[in-house]
Amino acid sequence: MKRYHYTEADFTTKKAAQETLLRILNPLKPFYSDGCAHLEIGATSAHYDNETAQMEAFTRPLWGLAPFWMGGGEDSEFEKIYPKGFATGSNPANPEYWHKCHDFDQKFVEMAGLAYAMLLAPEKVWNPLSEEEKDNLTKWLWEINEYECCACNWQWFAVFTNLALKVCGREYSKERIESGLKMMEDYYDAGGWYRDGNNGDKDYYNPYVMLSFGLIYAMFMEDEEPERCKTFRQRAIQFAQDYQYWFADDGASIAYGRSLTYRFAQCSFWSMALLSGTEVLPIPVLKGIITRHLEWWLNQPIFDNAGILTIGYAYPNLQMSESYNAPGSPYWATMAFAFLGLPDDHPYWIAEPAPMPELDSFRYLRNADMLVQRGKGQVVALVPGRKFSDGHSHSLEKYAKFAYSSKFGFSISRSSLTLYECAPDSTLTFEIGGLYYPKSITVDYKISEEGITCLWSPISQIRVTTAIRPTEHGHIRTHLITSEISCKAYDTGFAVTNPEDCTVTSLQGDGKDQNLWSDPNTNLIAAKAFIPMSVYEIHEGEQVIETEFCYL
Repeated sequence: MKRYHYTEADFTTKKAAQETLLRILNPLKPFYSDGCAHLEIGATSAHYDNETAQMEAFTRPLWGLAPFWMGGGEDSEFEKIYPKGFATGSNPANPEYWHKCHDFDQKFVEMAGLAYAMLLAPEKVWNPLSEEEKDNLTKWLWEINEYECCACNWQWFAVFTNLALKVCGREYSKERIESGLKMMEDYYDAGGWYRDGNNGDKDYYNPYVMLSFGLIYAMFMEDEEPERCKTFRQRAIQFAQDYQYWFADDGASIAYGRSLTYRFAQCSFWSMALLSGTEVLPIPVLKGIITRHLEWWLNQPIFDNAGILTIGYAYPNLQMSESYNAPGSPYWATMAFAFLGLPDDHPYWIAEPAPMPELDSFRYLRNADMLVQRGKGQVVALVPGRKFSDGHSHSLEKYAKFAYSSKFGFSISRSSLTLYECAPDSTLTFEIGGLYYPKSITVDYKISEEGITCLWSPISQIRVTTAIRPTEHGHIRTHLITSEISCKAYDTGFAVTNPEDCTVTSLQGDGKDQNLWSDPNTNLIAAKAFIPMSVYEIHEGEQVIETEFCYL
């Protein structure tokens, strides 16, 4: 399947949007197993077993198919594949059985996809099952109540699974719903933002799960729990006022944090808000954001020659993946198509996509610990970094840099042995004994409208206090360095393909302005890129270096 082009990805009408989803999913059809409960579309592995990875690949398209069916979409092949897969996968006597679960099982994540389909399109995946098959599926889904789920966004998966069982008239655990929702309350911070666990990040898991699942819960539990559902909707409205700042005028969103291989799931929150009837922004604005975002993504080379969605970001790239990214993982992206569940007479379908609303060129997102800049068709987030490591792959590159952009993405290190393998964009990196040490865990920080100050240390002999001051055209970094050794330091800008896109100028400390050609495929957006930087000589004792970065 050729990559999409702007004129081919049509979201102006419901029929056109349905056809676009099917164009994304149809290439999967030859790869379902005989019993349809598994989908094998790649040879790479994740930290869970390969059989579970195939079960994951089976469930992920349901994030798009469930609302497609809810809104009246039809596809005879998928309508045969999925009820058959539900039946065989949950049958202990079938060779394609998904097997019993265990604590922290990846299958708990995938149960949420099954539950979503049961909630939105029961006539396609639940009603066709025999009583015995319904009993088998119920027993298998019940296992999420018998084992531990991770103390993070996973708690929603247990809530969602039990909600689906309840709505389908089966045995469910009210206690598990309540315990899961209590943990989510513990994670709630302010302004619509959650932390992903007690020490978790504020990243795309807010729109992927925290806010979006709350809106779907409200769709089904409004009558029984009006106050709780009202709270979920109010938080979504608050969150939207900040989250709109993450989207650039061209539809791209900030490349920041983990699970970026889910790609256009970045706009799933907007789509879920529409589906749930929660007016977070005016409908024409939502249509504009969703349309431009999907068009931006479908103009990137993100599919392979068979039409399969790849692991990566703006192109196939295993380097940036997490240990939980199996071949089917990227199809979480189809959450973005929740708007297909809207009825034919919904105002969305006749609305004209509106441009982004009038947004400030600079905004302090207090509840997200982030300063956001807008200009030259991009969005840039200035962040203080993280105080802890979560154990996920390349977490420092994904959270600990000074700046993240919708236009330039960020780079992932291959090695600390050479500077071009290290590919240290948007950070300060020290060269010590032939190895390279970029900015690491933040010990402490302060953030306000004026800027960011963070304290960090790449190794025990060096301590750095970095002050980031936003400017009209970018930002200035001032580093107070206390070092017990002499070495070099590289203060770097974004990885770019055009030298005019980001300029770097030493203001203090006698830095030498240079360009670094980083290793190919280290950057998320540009397969080949160079990194502008200022190079400083660091001596023993205390010194100040200062660098200006212009990109707006």
